[in-house]
Amino acid sequence: MLITFFRPGSPSLARGSPLLQTCRVGGIQSRAITGAAAAGVAEEDKKKLKTLEDLPGPSLLTNLYWIFIRGYLLRSQELQIIYKKQYGPIWKSGIGMYMNVVNIADADLLEAVLRQEGKYPIRADMKLWKDHRDLRDLSYGPFTEEGHRWHTLRSVLNKRMLKPAEAVLYTEAINEVVTDFLTMLDDHRKETPSGIMVNDIANVLYRFAFEGISYILFESRIGCLEKTIPPESQKFIDSIGAMFRYGLFAAVLPAWSQNLLPFYRLFLEKWDNIFAFGNKLIDQKMEKIQACLERGEEVQGEYLTYLLSSGKLTNKEVYGSIAELLLAGVDTTSNTLSWALYHVARDPDIQQSLYQEVTSIVPGDGVPTAEDIAKMPLLKAVIKETLRLYPVVPVNSRVIAEKSISIGGYRFPKETLFALSHYQISRDEDNFPEPNKFLPHRWLRDNRHKNNPFSSIPFGYGIRACVGRRIAELEMYLALSRIIKRYEIRPDPRGGEVTPMARVVLTPSRPINLQFLNRPDTKLA
Repeated sequence: MLITFFRPGSPSLARGSPLLQTCRVGGIQSRAITGAAAAGVAEEDKKKLKTLEDLPGPSLLTNLYWIFIRGYLLRSQELQIIYKKQYGPIWKSGIGMYMNVVNIADADLLEAVLRQEGKYPIRADMKLWKDHRDLRDLSYGPFTEEGHRWHTLRSVLNKRMLKPAEAVLYTEAINEVVTDFLTMLDDHRKETPSGIMVNDIANVLYRFAFEGISYILFESRIGCLEKTIPPESQKFIDSIGAMFRYGLFAAVLPAWSQNLLPFYRLFLEKWDNIFAFGNKLIDQKMEKIQACLERGEEVQGEYLTYLLSSGKLTNKEVYGSIAELLLAGVDTTSNTLSWALYHVARDPDIQQSLYQEVTSIVPGDGVPTAEDIAKMPLLKAVIKETLRLYPVVPVNSRVIAEKSISIGGYRFPKETLFALSHYQISRDEDNFPEPNKFLPHRWLRDNRHKNNPFSSIPFGYGIRACVGRRIAELEMYLALSRIIKRYEIRPDPRGGEVTPMARVVLTPSRPINLQFLNRPDTKLA
């Protein structure tokens, strides 16, 4: 979640660059670095390469101008496109606590960086989160931990979550939450004069996503879908959004301002609230497990039970990991579903095709299962296209710590920080024709456009990819299929286009209001 505010620079990398070649990866044609580039380049070629100092980029004043004067603080993803047009696919930038950042806005260059990230990929955009853990003597989690300790932690966390076959085990729990969500959606409709409008669908889906991931991680419901949310749960939800908001300001401001302005202090306080909520639920689960053991009963449960009873993590490590996993499991689901509903409401043909696909696989009052979802290619395409247009994290980061790296005619030393401009890359016309249009059919087998698979990697790549990807996908598939089966969705009759904004993650710039009309003869499914 690197908060970089960048300015491009440098001519485009030629498609025929000697540092890149076409290869086959997993049966998909892609662009990959050659062996020479992967190992650094031949000694005689090193002298021909430029360095970080040669990269064009903005001055600090220029960055400040764009961010604060031109108002791009919450539209930083748009700067990726502006700057690439002005400077090309690779440039340097710096602001706040992040200086001499190398920005990458090309799928081939992105692939080259990620394929050289080493055994222990490093993210360098988590300093503020680490500050909180260090100040409070808390354990790092899967986002903040690094090196061998991170690898060990991820190997434990991956189990019961990352593999598709393991994610399927949560189908019943997710469908239970979806059923309650649909009931809540009906209540929201009834509260409006028309009886069919739902205002700010992203907020409603935010509650659904929190309830879903909490049910999976804590193995207990936290009341987000009740008419009146429990005060502790509401405080937790509010703290998440505030933490991101205050963290955004704290990251772009210099370190000396932390004691003068309130953002850093408030950022820490919101993290305190997040940990307090999670730790309480974890402690309650530990008490239940201990009581079972004392009675000689078998300990039963899913993810949290596994973490607590495996003996592979300390309780302190469980606290740190669950807090970070909670955040990862909310924005992906809620924001992606919000954008998906926004677009299918504006395209009746796509919506009708999706409705026909879902009802042909699950007719009548049936509830979709994971096996049913596997037979719905258009449903999956809608989610893929939504994630392409609105990657949850519009810019990610990597530090290549083990060696120097050569890409795009430049050689960078160890410890160089790379900002990966996913938003721009996934909206590049070279990668996706008509890149700003919502065209789910582009993902169907007969319509696939040959491009680098790294053009859209919303869940990341490699061993540092999103640990909750499979569960997030299953949540989105099950929720969207049941919403479409029950309702015809129409846009807000008052009109108006909704654009994305970046508050670290990509969110709607204003409320998405939609009409939900009951489909004829369709019961709650």
